[in-house]
Amino acid sequence: MKQSLFIARLRGYVRIQIRGKDCERLIHPMVEGGFSIWDIQPGQEGKLELNILIKDFFRLRPLLKRTGCRVHVLRRHGMPFFMEKMGRRKVFFGGLAAFVIGIYLLTSLVWQVTVEGNDRIAASEILQAAAKQGIHKFQWKFKLDPAENLSRAIQQQLPSAAWVGVEIRGTHINIKVVEATIPDKKPLTSPRNIVASKNALVTLIESKKGRPMVKPNTYVRKGAVLISGTIGDEQNSQLVVADGKIRGVVWYTSRIEAPLTKQYKVYTGETIHRNYLVFGTRALQVSGYGKTAFEHFETIPERKTLAWRSFSLPLGWLHEKVMEVNLIEEPVAVEAARQGGIEQAKAKLLASAGSDARIVGEKILHEKTENGKIYIDVHFEVEENIAEEQPIVTQGE
Repeated sequence: MKQSLFIARLRGYVRIQIRGKDCERLIHPMVEGGFSIWDIQPGQEGKLELNILIKDFFRLRPLLKRTGCRVHVLRRHGMPFFMEKMGRRKVFFGGLAAFVIGIYLLTSLVWQVTVEGNDRIAASEILQAAAKQGIHKFQWKFKLDPAENLSRAIQQQLPSAAWVGVEIRGTHINIKVVEATIPDKKPLTSPRNIVASKNALVTLIESKKGRPMVKPNTYVRKGAVLISGTIGDEQNSQLVVADGKIRGVVWYTSRIEAPLTKQYKVYTGETIHRNYLVFGTRALQVSGYGKTAFEHFETIPERKTLAWRSFSLPLGWLHEKVMEVNLIEEPVAVEAARQGGIEQAKAKLLASAGSDARIVGEKILHEKTENGKIYIDVHFEVEENIAEEQPIVTQGE
């Protein structure tokens, strides 16, 4: 009776050679006895070769005694023999498994932390900031946040750093620092005037030190002296560092361009699911094959990592949900587009004029609609700080 090769390998079988006179007579009683035998081949000098399961091999003894034949095992196959061989080498395989586990654990630790690019900032200060984020020797790498988050957190603790980068290379973490260029603020000791930084209409002038040269509601050009650092009269004058607060109305013209349609996404409800088996940084797709049939779609990934207690293994599962979307265009009223464009222009203008600036007037100069957009020229009046320092140069200097 022929046995499935897969099942035979699981249960174990042997290739045997039967020797003796008329050994073919064994075949009939073996079949009647339910022996699992297959691949029967006659050999030289009346010998017979066949495959037989281990359990049936041990049932051959009565038949062999009855016929006077002898049996010789040629080859052994299957799981029982493999497990027996492994059992004889358990020390070797145990050591190999311990070596692999040891290498994995050792490569999962941080062995070196270095700092580069720092000049004014002490390396100890940088390492202390990194230690607060868990970056230190003999730290498990899988306990650390992503490198981008670590860089951001360390930079927040180092006000003198313009940029901080964290690079993880194997068991080595390198922290790169770009220091901010901060000019030294020296107290003003040389005499100076306060002049107008722009053409403006003065709305407020408060002199703390120095002599005011203009009054509110006075139009001034850029560079005009607003508070003089020269005080006293012609016979008895003195040079000081002028100081004060001056605000004025400055005029700007903005070119605004706003679309007359807006686009947004609508989910259709059609979805495709893809699954991947993840090994470290590589992924093997196991379902959801084929090209995406959606013209527009959005993909939402969900990753799960195998973990044991506090150890995260480099194995995991990635599920992607691909959702079809339709892009809908909707017309925008001219008034809404105009108002939205003006608000954006105001925000941009105030951001460049300063935190204390405010818009006191606006006027549309020109407006036209063309190619699905509205184009507007707007005149703004912005009240802002117009003070600028100017050193006083004497003849001796």
